[in-house]
Formats: sequence, structure tokens, C-alpha cells
Amino acid sequence: MGFTRNKDNKMIGLLQRYPLPVIVLAQLFGTSLWFSINGVWLSLAGELGLAESDLGRLTLSVQAGFIVGTLTLAVTGLADRFGASRIFLVSSVLGALANAGFVLVAGVFPVDSLLRFATGLCLAGIYPLGMKLVIAWTPKHAGAALAWLVGMLTLGTALPHLMRGATLGLPWEWPLLAASVLALAGGLLVFLLGDGPHLPKANGGLPITQGLAALRIPRFRAVAGGYFGHMWELYAFWTLVPLLIARELNRLGQGEALVPWLSFVVIGIGAAGCIGGGRLIRTRGSEWVARRALMVSGALCLLYPWLHGLSPILLIALLMIWGIAVVADSPQFSALAAATAPKETVGSSLAVMNAVGFGLTLPAIWITSGLWSPWGVWVALLLLPGPVFGLLSLGRGKAPA
Repeated sequence: MGFTRNKDNKMIGLLQRYPLPVIVLAQLFGTSLWFSINGVWLSLAGELGLAESDLGRLTLSVQAGFIVGTLTLAVTGLADRFGASRIFLVSSVLGALANAGFVLVAGVFPVDSLLRFATGLCLAGIYPLGMKLVIAWTPKHAGAALAWLVGMLTLGTALPHLMRGATLGLPWEWPLLAASVLALAGGLLVFLLGDGPHLPKANGGLPITQGLAALRIPRFRAVAGGYFGHMWELYAFWTLVPLLIARELNRLGQGEALVPWLSFVVIGIGAAGCIGGGRLIRTRGSEWVARRALMVSGALCLLYPWLHGLSPILLIALLMIWGIAVVADSPQFSALAAATAPKETVGSSLAVMNAVGFGLTLPAIWITSGLWSPWGVWVALLLLPGPVFGLLSLGRGKAPA
């Protein structure tokens, strides 16, 4: 028994020597639950006779659950009252169960939507709490550390497409169950790591007014506005990626076998954008990176539909550039917000910002998925208001000298 305890202590000590790799790996595993349905969509839809509108419905259910979860964290102050590692573990376990349960009820409305909602609810205890853990363990390098974290969120979002590509010919249930196993592993890793030493614990309950305190700070509002514009575009784009890829492969005379592989590349390459942006902030700063990423993705929102007749290979390459730019600004908005928010309520402040941002993904996903059939690639124009609003908001908030 003493040998087992010493072995466990050595393992925990090893994890705590490298907290950032542990957190980002756990984030990768946990967020594989997010788009697990999208990764198997072509097989799932073909077997159950579902349409693109059902894809929108199930994706919206996850987003809605995440919003309710983040608002709950903000209103109750749970993000600042209890250990982040424990919330992360519980959320990972329950999210894994909800995701696995979907296998049994897929296509049965509204039960399938309710389980996706429950998955989103649990993700609220994974993504924002992962940000808090990064800040708690590596406060002096928050921008670069959050770049790795959001990079893993991006890879986690793309991971179901990779799992689907690797299991073509096998039942669509397999990638979903694999995502649940990964989420369980991620929760255990963070639990063993524990809470970081650099954030104070709040005493007692936090009323919503304290969770919203950061919104009274002009600089925080400007950064949050930039984040909101970014979010209008991001998840709608990720939802459209398999449809855009399928269109180009169809023009090339290819079947659907390459759709999950290329979808993984287009979404997953955003991790390189996040990490590359994290390196750039050493010389350019977080706001410089966020602005340039918004400019590039906004330009692609505007230009991509007008280029729809060009070579499919060229358009897939443009989608990869878009995949890099569309998420490269996300960790920098989080780092800017965390640096501006009151330190004692940073968890609740980030939860509020996440809740509003993800709230904006609901109409964006609903509109773009609903209009895909009649509009095709022209729905990309509907993403443009996001980057435009984000740039205007950043322009209103002057960074401190």
C-alpha cells in the first residue's frame, strides 16, 4: 500500500512539473466531444435518413448546452468557488456518458437533442475551466499558454473527423465511443494534476453582479466585443467545413471517403494558427495577432463565394488558410480578457464572456446551415459581420501603454 502511494505521488509530481502539456492534452481529449456528431455525419445521416437541418439542430443543441453551463458557472460562482480540476473531472465523466448515450438514441427526436444539450452543458466545465487552469499554472505566459490550449480545442474539434476517416467502413458509433473514452482520460489527467497555485480562491457565493464586474471596464468591453465578432464566424465556419469540402470533392469527381480527412486538416490546421500566434505575441503582442487574424478571415468571408468557380484544389487551399486565421485570434482574446478582468473573479468573467460569445454562435449556425441548400457557398457572406464587428470593437478600446 505504501509502494502504491509513493508511485502515485511520483506520478502527480511528474504531471505538476509539466502542467501546460497535461492541461492541453486533457483539453484535446475533452473537447473531442464537441463535434463528435459532425465527424460521423455523412455515415450517420445516410443510415438514419437525416438532413443538413438535423445537423444544424444537433450542433445548436451542443452550443445551447454550453451557454447554459457557462451562465450557470457565472451566476453561481462555481468557477471561482470550487477546485477547477474537480469541476473538469466531473464534467468530463458526465460528458463522456452523455456522448456515449447518443449512440442509443441517434435520430430519436427530441432525446438525441437533449443528450447533445447535456454534452454541451458538460463542456462548459471543460473549456472555461481549462483556461482558468492555464492561468493558474502559468500566469506569466498566459497568452502563449492559452494559444496552446485553444490549439488543442481546435484539434479536439477536428479529432472526430480524423477518427471517422480512420474508421471508414466501420460503424459510425465507434468514433463516438472513442471520443467518450478520450474525455474520461482527459478528466483523470487534470484531476491528478490538481489546481494551480497562482489564483486566489473566492470566499462564499459570487453574485452575478460580481461575475459581470469586468463588463464595467472599457478595455474589457472592447476585447469582449472583438471576441464576440470572432465567435459569430468561428463555429458557423467549422459547421460548414464538411459541406464545403464535399462540394469541392464532388467537383473533382471524388467520393465521400476524403471528406473526413480533409475536414480534419482544414479545422485542425487552426491549431498551427493558435500556436504560431502565441509565438508572434512575444514581439507583436496579443492585440496585433487578434487584429490580423480577424482581417484575414474577414477577407476570406467576403472573397470565397466570388471565387467559387476556381479550381477545387485552390479553393481547398483557401479553406486551409481560412482554418488557420479563423481561430488564431481566439486565445489572444482570452488572454487580453483575463489580463483586464478583476483577478478575484477571472473565472466568472471568462465564463460570462464565453456564454455571450457562444450565444452568438446559435443564430450563426442556424442561419448558415439552414441556408446551405439554397445558397451554397454564398452563405459565407453571412459570416462577414463577425470579423467586421470585432475589428470595430477593438478599435474602440485603446490598449494601455
